[in-house]
Amino acid sequence: MLQWSKGRVRKVPLGCQIGEGFAKVAGVKLPDLLEFQLNTSMNVDECKAQCLKNCSCMAYANSYISAGGSGCLMWFGDLVDIRAFTSEASEQDIHLRLPSSELEYLNHSKKKKRLVKILVALCISGLLVLIFVCGCIFMKITTKRRAFKQKNDYLELPSFGLATIAAATNNFSQANMIGEGGFGPVYKGKLSNQQEIAVKRLSKNSGQGLEEFKNEVVSIAKLQHRNLIRLLGCCIQGEERMLIYEYMHNKSLDFFIFDQSRSASLAWPKRFDIVMGIARGLLYPHQDSRLKIIHRDLKASNILLDTDLIPKISDFGLARIFCGDKSFTKTKRVIGTYGYMSPEYAIDGKFSMKSDIFSLGVLLLEIVSGKRNRGFHHLVHHHNLLGHAWLLWNQDRALELIDECLRNSFVEFQMQRCIHVGLLCVQQLPQDRPEMSSVVFMLGNEGLVLPQPKQPGFFSGRSSNDQDVVSRSEEFFSRGDTETITILQPR
Repeated sequence: MLQWSKGRVRKVPLGCQIGEGFAKVAGVKLPDLLEFQLNTSMNVDECKAQCLKNCSCMAYANSYISAGGSGCLMWFGDLVDIRAFTSEASEQDIHLRLPSSELEYLNHSKKKKRLVKILVALCISGLLVLIFVCGCIFMKITTKRRAFKQKNDYLELPSFGLATIAAATNNFSQANMIGEGGFGPVYKGKLSNQQEIAVKRLSKNSGQGLEEFKNEVVSIAKLQHRNLIRLLGCCIQGEERMLIYEYMHNKSLDFFIFDQSRSASLAWPKRFDIVMGIARGLLYPHQDSRLKIIHRDLKASNILLDTDLIPKISDFGLARIFCGDKSFTKTKRVIGTYGYMSPEYAIDGKFSMKSDIFSLGVLLLEIVSGKRNRGFHHLVHHHNLLGHAWLLWNQDRALELIDECLRNSFVEFQMQRCIHVGLLCVQQLPQDRPEMSSVVFMLGNEGLVLPQPKQPGFFSGRSSNDQDVVSRSEEFFSRGDTETITILQPR
């Protein structure tokens, strides 16, 4: 504490002048009672007025500090032994008499402190506002950059005007519609230069379709291969989103192989060429392109055939770019076509390159047999197409699997090799399935000795695994002409 002993000399002496007043000093030991006056009946305001009238009164205070303070204690002459406590140990206040000049100085100091507090508060408020504004600007810039990046993805493709596409499709007439899926309707069209096109038009209320639109733009737009469908461009105008492809005159593979009358038009040599084309087409996004892409919906209806029956893998709406060296990735929203999905994807949501390999294996066995895996029925057993092929293989009767219309045209080695590779691709565990490069190599090399296939996944048409998948499916929709399911995994 500070100690004032033996009195203090005032800087400015008092002269009982106009303007004199009192300054409150808090937390002090009161001066010695050498010359004082006590009046217990006065309150503090009356005490102040009484002291101010007497030019000899140097200070006043409450005589009792309890219960809000009461009584009047006035000092005359020098103030001796005032002690100012540095802590809040004392609640006693004293009011010292000061000349007008010192009162003005004190009032100025108080105003200055008050002004400093106001300025500090304003600075803090301003800083908070600045931080908020900067945050808003940052969010806006980030959003614009994201939109700009998405726009750049679209701008990598040639752009078609809405009027051009409307004219090409006869104003999107029903007669020009050749299909419809989760993305939206598909129209056949002809540009002014007589080039025939296929137009996928995004349904305005299709959330799934919007995702597929983005996937197609960022994936297939960067893929150029003889056995992949060619994306010619896009149309983005207002709410319209459309993708423009080369038109395939011979429709899709399922149009031929699953129809009893049309299947004969695809003799074995042409089917084997189609098998090799599909394998090479899938190898490119898996291993040979700059981006590693998983198709996730490889099936017969997504294999389009041009005028020369050259296969083109299409519909990359569910495709995913595979980054890094991860062996697999996982999703909670499983989308795919029943009968082509691998067990680990359908049940656990895990997908990888090996998921596409499984779908390819199903496709190989369907091309050989002319039968769909889904909905396959046999008089003797309840297995699906994969289980049926597996049973025939183990009984050394694999050639009984082949389509009746191929009996007079097939090459035995090629047929045996397609069945063998197909069974290797549909094995239960993904690590047992071959890589895509190995599939192409095995299909094209007669002298190569292949490993024996293990039991396929989804062996039975009504296995517990299949029932599990059905029990978990909660949303059904159509992609093209094949029923597709979305499976929601339980928590």
